[in-house]
Amino acid sequence: MRDENLPAPCGEWKPQERRGTNMSQVINIYCDESCHLENDGKPIMGFGAISCPVNQLQRINTALTDLKQQYCAKGELKWEKVSPSRSQFYSALIDWFFAEPSLQFRGWLVEHKERLQHEFFNAGSHDDFYYKMYYYLLDPLIQWPKAGESERTYHIYIDLKDTRSRTKVHKLMDVLQNSKQDHLRNLVTRLQSIPAEEVHLMQMTDFLLGALTYRNRPKDQKSQAKLSCVSQIELRAGFPLKGKTPINEKKFNFYTFTPQEVCP
Repeated sequence: MRDENLPAPCGEWKPQERRGTNMSQVINIYCDESCHLENDGKPIMGFGAISCPVNQLQRINTALTDLKQQYCAKGELKWEKVSPSRSQFYSALIDWFFAEPSLQFRGWLVEHKERLQHEFFNAGSHDDFYYKMYYYLLDPLIQWPKAGESERTYHIYIDLKDTRSRTKVHKLMDVLQNSKQDHLRNLVTRLQSIPAEEVHLMQMTDFLLGALTYRNRPKDQKSQAKLSCVSQIELRAGFPLKGKTPINEKKFNFYTFTPQEVCP
C-alpha cells in the first residue's frame, strides 16, 4: 500500500504547500470517472469522489484490509469485478461504508451524453466540459472554513488512467483555484494522479460510482450480483440511485445533469 502523503511521483505535479498546513485539518478526496470519453457509445458519464480526513486514514485502511482478509477478497476492488462468489464481501463492504462516519461519497452523472453540443456551450471542447463536470463534483466537498472553524486544506487524488493524467492535473488545479479564489493555494494544496490499484479508497470510489452508473444504465443490467449491490446501497441510503439527492445529504450525495437540447 502506497502512502498518499509521500511526495508526488516523478513527472507528476504537486503545488507547494504553505507553512502551517500541518496545523490544519487535512482532508483527502479520491476521485474516479466512468465513460468520460466523448464517443465511447455509452449514454451515461459518471464522476465520483470519496472524502476522508487524513487523521482517520490509517484506521480506515486497516479496516478495509481486515474486511478483505475476513472474506478472502484478494486483488483490487473494482465494480467491473463484482461477482456472485463475493456477494457476502460486497454486502459487508456496503454496510461498513454506511456505518463509517468519516467517509462521504459524492457522485455526478451526465445522462444523454449523445445530446452534448460542445460547439454551443463549451467553446467546441469536450475537455472544457469534462473539467466543468469535475468542478461540479468537487465544489460541495471543498469549502473554506467558516468563522470560528479551524483551518482546513484538501489533497485531491485522481485515478492515473492514461498518459493525459498530468495535463488533467494541471487543468483541474487551475479550474479549482479560480473557482474557489484560492490563488495562494491555501485551500487545495495537493492535486495529483495516482494508480488506483495501490489505494483502498480510490478503489472504494470506483465501486460506489460503478453502482451509481449501473443503476442508471438499464440496458447494461444483466448481473444479479451487481443489482444486489445496488439494492443494498439504496436500502442503506434510503432513496433510489436515480435523479438527485437533497442538497443536505452528506453520506451518499449525487446529482444527474441533463444536457440542454439545441433546436436545429
